[in-house]
This record gives sequence, structure tokens and C-alpha cells, in this order.
Amino acid sequence: MDTHRRKTHHPPRRPVTARLVAAAAVCATAVALASPAHAAGSGHRAHPAADRPAAVTGGQGASVPFTEYEAENAATNGTVIGPDYTQGTVASEASGRRAVRLSGQGQYVEFTLTAPANAVDVSYNLPQGSSGSLAVYVNGTRVSKTLPVTSKYSYVSTPNIGGSKTHHFFDDARMLLGQNLQAGAKVRFQVDSDSTGGPFTIDLADFEQVAAPAAQPSGSLSVTDYGADPSGQGDSTNAFDQAISAARSQGKEVWIPQGVFTITSPLPVDGITLIGAGEWYSELHGTHLIDMSSAQGDVKLENFAAIGEVTTRNDSSPDNFVNGSLGSGSVVSGLWIQHEKVGLWLEGTNTNLQVTGNRILDTTADGININGTATGAVIKDNYIRNTGDDGLAMWSLYAPDTDDSFVDNTVVQPNLANGIALYGGKDLTVQGNYVADTNALGSGIAISNQAFLQPFNPLSGTITVADNTIERGGAMNPNWNHPMGALRVDSYDYAISNPVNITDTVIKDSPYSAFEFVSGGGHGYPITNVTVKGASVTNTGTVVVQNETQGSATFSDVTASGVGAAGVYNCPYPSGSGTFAVTDGGGNSGWSSTWNDCSTWPTPNGGNPGGGTPGTGNLALHRPVSDTGHQDVYVASNAVDGDANTYWESTDNAFPQSFTVDLGSTQAVGRLVLKLPPSSAWGARTQTLSVLGSTDGSAYSTLVGSKGYTFDPASGNTATVTLPSGTSTRYLRLTFTGNTEWPAGQLSEFEAYAQ
Repeated sequence: MDTHRRKTHHPPRRPVTARLVAAAAVCATAVALASPAHAAGSGHRAHPAADRPAAVTGGQGASVPFTEYEAENAATNGTVIGPDYTQGTVASEASGRRAVRLSGQGQYVEFTLTAPANAVDVSYNLPQGSSGSLAVYVNGTRVSKTLPVTSKYSYVSTPNIGGSKTHHFFDDARMLLGQNLQAGAKVRFQVDSDSTGGPFTIDLADFEQVAAPAAQPSGSLSVTDYGADPSGQGDSTNAFDQAISAARSQGKEVWIPQGVFTITSPLPVDGITLIGAGEWYSELHGTHLIDMSSAQGDVKLENFAAIGEVTTRNDSSPDNFVNGSLGSGSVVSGLWIQHEKVGLWLEGTNTNLQVTGNRILDTTADGININGTATGAVIKDNYIRNTGDDGLAMWSLYAPDTDDSFVDNTVVQPNLANGIALYGGKDLTVQGNYVADTNALGSGIAISNQAFLQPFNPLSGTITVADNTIERGGAMNPNWNHPMGALRVDSYDYAISNPVNITDTVIKDSPYSAFEFVSGGGHGYPITNVTVKGASVTNTGTVVVQNETQGSATFSDVTASGVGAAGVYNCPYPSGSGTFAVTDGGGNSGWSSTWNDCSTWPTPNGGNPGGGTPGTGNLALHRPVSDTGHQDVYVASNAVDGDANTYWESTDNAFPQSFTVDLGSTQAVGRLVLKLPPSSAWGARTQTLSVLGSTDGSAYSTLVGSKGYTFDPASGNTATVTLPSGTSTRYLRLTFTGNTEWPAGQLSEFEAYAQ
């Protein structure tokens, strides 16, 4: 959340040590899963959710015009970095927490297209202070254009925000390729002798087929007819002002033709339609483009790009694309917004506002923030990546945001704070969204009564959180010295007692907990009247439910697998403030155990101390991997990504072939679970392999000798390998020497468990 017009965003440090010791007695009497009181689009989807039980679908996020390709899954001779969840590292801010580093001449990453494209946007990182370019090859031939890259907009420091570190490591560069490519085409970004600015770290590439520039609408007024300079060299502000004034008096639209237009002061767009030839063609360059305190409305901003020059975060300066009010019935659609402090910081009257189908990239603070008094606003189908604060936020200062909705949006890589956050408000909806890779000081989705300033309007009415997917959400909060969950309900400054209905939620690969209930200000304000119905939780690092305040919630049809420590952490703070009742509404499975020691925090995939149900966490999930060779895009990391539908395949006809996982430290390992895709299209097969271990990655010893393991879709397409009692190792290696159905080793998931 942008701190323009307010003080600090993030929670103060709580007395953690005293809190944990005092909470131990509470934990001893807390009851997990208490019995109930009575006995009985037409476009691509950005980051689609993985397969899950049919009853829980989660959210697919925005329908987008591009196909996204992760660099670590492409062909490369560079170095894959990550996965890493450590605040302040480059990999921790990458999509999927992994990227590819190109350090020397000849290193490349090459993407094989699965859909036609003539344009690309690349997310990358450079060392601080560097600028340069990368060579671009299409189907083996270098094209005349290079990809320009710079660290100018990266490495943001915010010392006024407690717990923050230098962040915002990635940036985006886009280019039209000058040719129409078909599926199967190969596009390579390579370090050539004339490439400067490296080493280069490539996170992902969004390829799309961009339509030709749109034609000028009949009857509209073109800004170039009033002297606007499409080269971007001259200041076009006065020409835009004249065109807007003429359009207002004549009741016409304002047309922005193809070109780059420099704007140096806010445009008076109240009641005006400002429309461009397309977000790849019509560009407004300016840092503070629209600022109206009391607009009447009916503003339409469509089909152009707004590119700023914001390189720092100054919360005393309104360096936002839109700052203030757009008025009633306004529409913002089809825009590309980049390098602003905030995409849209909305105050004042914004009744029935529609913000749909936009891309917001590389802001130093929020993507979109609806800051009080908005009613009936719909924020839908937007793709938001690499924000320096909340991706999407509603903050009910001065008056409650009422009947507003965040629907079908994709939010990826918010560097600080949350993917989506509600701070107070009445009858609000968060539905159909996809949120991934939240970093420090934030959750995937936060439902909060954190006020920041007064007069604040706490949560009221019914809050609906439905059909959302959160992947790799939640993060360590250095102010609290403990983690925040993927989905957080937070009675920070006020109790929460109004209905909060959380339904049909998918939470995947959270590094810590899935659901968190906390009073973040340390006051212990209660949380009640929360219902969690229908959720699929897979591979959560610590617990499914993290309870840190008094209150209650009812859970039903919540299933969990791959839980790293225990089902429930139940240690309310302050000591003696009460307990949190987790009421079993039926249909729950996989998370019945309770964390045993309130004097410590669960360690990801570290099991449960002091007896009780041991942790069931997969020690190999998202760990670094290597292989002796792989076929095409079937890279080793596919076998530790938690998705049984992606797979590693070794180089064909080249047995023996090896697959190695680094667990990060020497750990006790009791069994391995090896998987192939569950689809019946995979015929039964026997693979011959041995298991080796090493504590230093150099000297390996045989743990299990070579033998055949049968994989059969009729029985789940899995095989279990029991390791010798007392096995303790850091590196695990499978060496394949045979496969009855294919001349290569194949593996969709490699899972390692303590027991």
C-alpha cells in the first residue's frame, strides 16, 4: 500500500520472545478441530492453477493476450538460480522463485513458442548501476534489434518502512519482433560480444500476437492536429490540453495516434474519452499524468501505454498514473502502465468505476489502491506484476469502500506487502483471482482491520473471498520475526466480528502457513464469524492454520497434503487473552495434528517436535536440482515443482543418466516417493534405478542398489523407495539404467520424507 498521505504501512515489531514463552500455557490447552456445537476467456490465463480436486477450483486470474514462459523451463546454457525465499535476494523476487543467469559470452536462454507471436516482454535483472542490451535470435538468425535493458528502475530502498530491505530487483523490457512467428519458433536472448550491462538474469518472457494499430475513430480529435509531437522529443502537454478542451466543447473523443508523447503535467480529462491505437503503439511518457480531486465522471481511458520515470519511492509525491478521482461511471481499459509509483491511486468519488483488462508493471508502490468513498467499483481482469507494495488494495479511510470487487485478476511478485489486501470496508468481494510469489511483509490475500490513519472504517457487512488461488504466498515478516500466511485475516487495530466467508480456495506451495488468524498490532483483538469452506492446500511449508489471536473459525471440506510441520498452530497472543477455536464443519482431512511447542516457530518441512504426529513435508520440494542431461524442455526442476503433470526426461538413448537433489542440509530421510504423470495416457513401465547419497556433493555412496520399479497409472503411477534405517544425507541421486517404455529416465515428482 502506497504511503502517500499517511505514515507507515507495516506492523511494528512485537515482543516475540516474551510472546512465545507466555503463549506456551495457552498452546497446551488449545483445541484443534474442536467439535461443532451441535452433534451432527478467450485469451490465455496468466499462471493457471494446477490440477486439484474437482470440488475446489480456485481462481484462474486474468484472461491475457500473451503466453508466459518461465526462463528456468526454457533451453539454456546459463545458470538456474533459486528457488530462494530469503528476503533481499534476486531469486526470491522471481516468478516461481527461480530464474536464469547469463554471465558470459555465448550464454543464452531460448524459448520455444507454443502459440503465434510477434512481440515479447521480458522480465530481467541487472547488477545495480548497469545498462546495456542482449542479442535476439529468431530461429537461429540474429535480428537487427537488440533487447535494451537497464537497472535504472530497480534497487529501490525504503528505510521509512520497517523491515524492508533494498528490493524491486526486476524490470521489464518489451519489443516488437518485426515478424509473425508461429508455434514451434525459437526465440533466443543471448550474450554476444557487443552485449553490455551483464550479468543478465532472465525471469520470464511474455510472447503475444499484437494486432495492427487501431484506426482513428470517426469524429474524434487527434492530438497531433493540435501540435503533439509523436517522436517524444518535444513536450506535448499543451497540445493534449488543447485537444481535450476542444473535445469537451464539441462532445468528441480525443485520439492518440501511434507514437511517443511526452507529458509534463497532469491532463484535465474529466468527462473525456482518451483513446489510443493500442497499448503497444500509443505511448504517453510522464510521471504524473492524471490528477483530479473531484471529477464529475464519465472518463474513459482506453488502449494506450502510460510509461513513467519513477526510480524511487517518495510517498510525499503523487507520482502516479492516476491520482485522485475519476468520478462516477468511469472506465480504464486496455492500458499498459509501467514505471509509475502507483498505477491508480484512487481517492474521492469513484462510484461504479470499471478498471478492466490492464497491465500494470514495475511500480515502486501499489498497483491499484481504492482509497475510501468508492462504491460499486469493479477491478477485473488486470495483470499486475512486480509492484513495490500491495498489488491490489482497498483502504477505507474517511469513508468505507462499499460493494467494490476485485475479480479475476492476476497479481505476481509484489516485493513488499500483499498480493491483494482489504483494509476495512463494507460488503467487499475478492473473487476468481490468482496471486503468486509474495515477498517480504505480506500475504497472498489479506483481510485486515489495519487502520494506518484516521478516520478509518473497519470491516463491516459481508466480506466474500471466493474462488481464489494463491501459489507460493506468504512470507517471513522481519518486524514480527515470524511468518505471515498465504491468506491472512488480521484484527490489527479492531476486532473482526462481521461475516467473512472464504470459499473454494486453492493454496499451493506456501513457504509457511496456508491460513493465518492474527491481531497484527499485538493487541489480541478477537476474530469471529469466519467460515472457510472448500479449500485444497498442498505442500505448505509449516502448518495449514496459524492461529495467533483469540476467536474462532469454522472449517469444512478443507483438504491438505504435504504439510511440513503440523495441521494447526494455536498459540494466541497476548497470554491469557483467550483461545482460538478451530471448529470442524466436516469433510476436513490431512491436517488434524497440532503444533506441540508454542515457545518455537515451526521450521518449514521440519516436522513437529515433542512427539505427536510427525511432519509430512516433502524435503525435496523446490530444492535445487541437476541432471546429467535432459530432453528439450523436460528439465530437472519439473520433478520438484509440486506438479505431477510436469516431468523430467533425461537425454534419450544415453543410459546411465542421473538426477540429483540438494536438500540444503544433511537431514534424516526415510523414504522416497517417485511419480510419473497420473494420466492414463502414460502406459505402465518399469524403470531400473539406484539411489545414492552424499553429505558434500562430491563423494557418493549407494543407499539402495539397482532394481526395477513399476509405475502403473492404474495405481497412481508412483513407486516408493524405502531407505535404510538411519539414513542421513544432503544430496540424493537417482541413477537410471533402464526404462521398458522409453529410452530415457522419466520422473514427474521426486519426493523425500523423513518417515
